[in-house]
Amino acid sequence: MPTSESATRRALGEAHGAVSEPVTVFDTTTPAVTNLAPALLDALRRAAAAAAADGVGFVVNGGWRSPEYQAALLREAIAEHGSAEEAARWVATPDTSAHVAGHAVDLGPPAARAWLAAHGAEHGLCLVYRNEPWHFELRPEGCPPLYPDPSHDPRLRR
Repeated sequence: MPTSESATRRALGEAHGAVSEPVTVFDTTTPAVTNLAPALLDALRRAAAAAAADGVGFVVNGGWRSPEYQAALLREAIAEHGSAEEAARWVATPDTSAHVAGHAVDLGPPAARAWLAAHGAEHGLCLVYRNEPWHFELRPEGCPPLYPDPSHDPRLRR
């Protein structure tokens, strides 16, 4: 039986940023993609075109999220990990989440993540957290050193 939190996430649905089936970065109807910051979306699409030339395809597993959806993810992570401190290693608050701001995207499959790890900086796309190899953000000024997890990211401390 599904938990009430996963039921809440399903009820919030696609309009709040849920991605029930991965979509391409070229999708024009899914809010998780279309509500990404324009500069991030442009960089993702340029990188995806370059990766496609190397035989690698990108899919979006998560992108923009509403504050309500992010809050549901956080409540679920607290229940799963047993504390807000441990959950912070995986899920940011709605006030600090780069996903809510449209500045982060979770990508797959593993081949796409490997391609971006090798070539993403050429497009300003950076892996940010060591424990989240799927999470990329636009950093046109250059990729920072990896944080072990989001709880070490000073941008998320409030």
